[in-house]
Amino acid sequence: MSERRILSLWFPRLGAERLVRRNPALAGLPLAVIEQYGSAQTISAQSVEAQAAGVYVGQPVRDAHAVCPDLHTYTRDPLAEAGFLAVLQRWAGKFSPWAAPEGTDGLVVDLTGCAHLFGGEAALLEVVRDDCADLGLSVSMGLAETRGAAWALARFAGAVGGSDRSGDAIDQEARATRSRAGKRRHWTKGGAAPARSAPSVRSPIVIAPPGQSYGALAPLPIAALRLEPDLVAALNRLGLRQIADLLGQPRASLARRFGRGLVLRMDQATGSAPEPVSPARPPDHFAVRMTLPDPIGLAEDVMAAIDRLLPRLCASLRDKGRGMRRVRVQAFRTDHAVEAIDIGLARATHDPDRVRPLIALKIDALDAGFGIDMLRLEALQTEVLHARSTAGHAVATAQARQRAAGQSDLHDLMGRLGARIGLEQLTRLYPASSHIPEKTHKILAAAWSEPYSEQWPAAAYERPILLWQPEPVTAPDHPTVPTEFRWRGQTHTANQVTGPERVAPEWWLEDPNWRSGVRDYWVVDTGAGQRLWLFYGHGGAMSSGWFCQGQFA
Repeated sequence: MSERRILSLWFPRLGAERLVRRNPALAGLPLAVIEQYGSAQTISAQSVEAQAAGVYVGQPVRDAHAVCPDLHTYTRDPLAEAGFLAVLQRWAGKFSPWAAPEGTDGLVVDLTGCAHLFGGEAALLEVVRDDCADLGLSVSMGLAETRGAAWALARFAGAVGGSDRSGDAIDQEARATRSRAGKRRHWTKGGAAPARSAPSVRSPIVIAPPGQSYGALAPLPIAALRLEPDLVAALNRLGLRQIADLLGQPRASLARRFGRGLVLRMDQATGSAPEPVSPARPPDHFAVRMTLPDPIGLAEDVMAAIDRLLPRLCASLRDKGRGMRRVRVQAFRTDHAVEAIDIGLARATHDPDRVRPLIALKIDALDAGFGIDMLRLEALQTEVLHARSTAGHAVATAQARQRAAGQSDLHDLMGRLGARIGLEQLTRLYPASSHIPEKTHKILAAAWSEPYSEQWPAAAYERPILLWQPEPVTAPDHPTVPTEFRWRGQTHTANQVTGPERVAPEWWLEDPNWRSGVRDYWVVDTGAGQRLWLFYGHGGAMSSGWFCQGQFA
């Protein structure tokens, strides 16, 4: 007899109850989460109120609104639900360290040797039920010797196996599909057929005592074996509706007709095939601390302590092949207050010499108060660092080293500037594929992007060095360049003009700035020595006229 005890937790309303936890105003309302399947929208989770109104999982959204006109629907967010399930996995660690997600709405916990710490299995399930009630979650539980049996009890306990076809009251089984375990004893020759025990109506069994998993699984429908819906329907058409009917069939015939997957699921549920619980590996955490014998308050003393902590932190990162992008310095004061500063780096690194100057720039922001008795360094954000090697002749190797040294200097400069004004303020331009003048480039964060290594694409026409939003120009409404116009409160004279360059809007994108339609751009040299970029807009959704959009050097 197996000594394993597996607990399966199923959260049937995880998606809807997650929304209620985020917005308590939704509590008590009929709520449903919808999911897109191709061109159809179906219900993926619903609240208790929506279920009472007739809404069920898998129902089309139109039908759900028909049975519940007041239904509130929200689009499903799989990433947010996966994050919420990860939080529940950490909560399940209070019962056993062997906890893992099971699907998108369940957890599996290996309770072997842990139940007595909570007063027994029944008392442990009460604790689980109370915790889920405090969290506002609906939960269904199953406890058995195998993972498959626990999964079946959590989702199908109390359910009776039946057919998905009409005419359920008629015995439509073929003779060859009746269980051979029952004695046929001449009933085909006029004798009475062997009596089939009707499933009794009883309360759901959520705990299968050791050695009694078979009896707990027998009355459940065959869908409790984690089979595909098409396979379940095929077995039902043959009259195999309960797990007991399926376990009595010859294994070779089942494997030959329905594949080895069916037999594997049966073996996993009964314990003949192993199915271990493999918990997710916890993420790496990089932090070091130092407790001081006497409180300190001078910046020099704090930096001396950081000089001892930082190499240890960088060594742990180097061992894992990672580098820090954000690091936090925490100072614990004697009055139980905590001071903290955050430092961002333009590139991930585990080199202490590149991190220390950035910390020194902000160390004065720490308020020592009556003294600091503990310091802590933590890498808040890390990235994988891949080892790089150079190959080739001596000249290529030297050039590669010079480029690497130049990039390191640039990254250090970006880190120092980011420590003062913020890394998000440092940007760089990248070329973009567009003929619209203001869309020929895109702005990227310099700390999270690489420099553009290729040659900047050359424009077919000359472009101004300064570009701004189009400003109206007072001039005759005529496509010919005026000899005299007024712009920014001054009168300008056009001495020389070059153009035109006709630019049409991107018809596949709706841009409010280009509702003026087609534009004719001109380079205009004024009498004051300015070289302006003017265009005439040919109407469109807006009135036509002259505008100034840029200035050349």
